[in-house]
Amino acid sequence: MHTPSETTQFDPAKAEAFADKLLLSLNYGALCLMISIGHRTGIFDVMRVLSPATAPEIAQKAGLNERYVVEWLGAMVTAGVIDVDPTSTRYRLPPEHAAFLSRAAAADNFAVFMQYIGLLGTVEDENIACFRDGGGVPYDKFRRFHAVMAEDSGQSVLSSLESHILPLVPGLTDRLDAGIRVLDLGCGSGRIMCRMAELYPNSQFLGIDLSAEAILNAQKEACDKGLLNVDFAVRDVSDFNAAAEPESFDMVATFDAIHDQARPLNVLTGIYRTLKSDGVYLMQDIRGSSHVYNNIGHPMGTFLYAISTMHCMTVSLAQGGEGLGAMWGEEKTREYLTRAGFGSIQVHRLAHDIQNNWYVVRK
Repeated sequence: MHTPSETTQFDPAKAEAFADKLLLSLNYGALCLMISIGHRTGIFDVMRVLSPATAPEIAQKAGLNERYVVEWLGAMVTAGVIDVDPTSTRYRLPPEHAAFLSRAAAADNFAVFMQYIGLLGTVEDENIACFRDGGGVPYDKFRRFHAVMAEDSGQSVLSSLESHILPLVPGLTDRLDAGIRVLDLGCGSGRIMCRMAELYPNSQFLGIDLSAEAILNAQKEACDKGLLNVDFAVRDVSDFNAAAEPESFDMVATFDAIHDQARPLNVLTGIYRTLKSDGVYLMQDIRGSSHVYNNIGHPMGTFLYAISTMHCMTVSLAQGGEGLGAMWGEEKTREYLTRAGFGSIQVHRLAHDIQNNWYVVRK
């Protein structure tokens, strides 16, 4: 029997290139954390409209501690995100960078996604314990998760809801105008349901989520906006196949939610049961393949597998669930929808959305 060192030839150039890649990853990982801070503190938003300014001027405009802003600017300059004039030591956020780093960038704001890196780091110890002992990390261990998800949803769904997403279903907006019943399972903080309730006052909307914190936020938003045609409830939908009221909803939606469920087939079977015969199920889920070799070259592959390992898969396993994970893939998604009873499955991809598939599903 030969050891690897006896049967393979060590390639110094390949080793050096890999070491360079790791060094680059170390810097980029740090950059994610720094961009998250820039987003959460509002520095990018300040600098987007600010003429080249000194660190004290930036700190004052942002209402932040100068010493921390100075060090943060160092990270941004060395990463090539922010420019500095060596003569005047004035800092400038180029407009080409602000176009992807400020709240004014709307759906193009990458800074929102950078928050996941620091957030997932808070459960690293619990995740490592699961690697050793099995089980999962429950939702309540994730600080700020629903706040970040609400921002994420605001970019990936809300920004395109009227222009791209609802038009995927022919005639849907007309039906919503006339008045139908809509259910959102795994609604999170309810921003999508609240927006639809605003747009379509003749329709009735119900959002359900496992998180009491998320539902409280949803109820507050609905109350603040004076919406009387939307309601929210805290409920575990693991056994939704048994709890679903038959033929009750004209439309059911899930936004990036099915793969997190403990028993996803039960949820899908319940959706089939509660959907009217002429109803439509609109499902957003991660774009990818069920086979890892097909995901080589995926523009967000590493990130999606990481977030699956440290959140999507583990929260399902914490409930004694299947732990499908975010990268369960289109092949398995089609299989589960078919097993739930659905006969028509259409998959749509939006040109501006590299992360998601949009499924229009009917009985």
